[in-house]
Amino acid sequence: MAKVEELIETNMTLIGSTAIEDKLQDDVPETIKFMKQAGIKVWVLTGDKVETAINIGYSAGLFDNSTNLYTIEGVRKSTVKEELEKTLKKVYKGG
Repeated sequence: MAKVEELIETNMTLIGSTAIEDKLQDDVPETIKFMKQAGIKVWVLTGDKVETAINIGYSAGLFDNSTNLYTIEGVRKSTVKEELEKTLKKVYKGG
């Protein structure tokens, strides 16, 4: 990937860039930590971009380096149940 980036970024002139950061509401990470310590299972279900959802999960304290993440993406309506069942089997197998 680094080699590809190096090839693409050669002889470029940066015209502009932008970044947006959605701030979490106050005390979100602390509240989630408290819920997890209380034994409450916390799941993330989102229609957001997967990368965005994962980044928010880390910043909110939902995920850490030991978290197993399972994603279901680009599934047709007719196969949602099947994909959920496959993912559930992975969760129970621990991988």
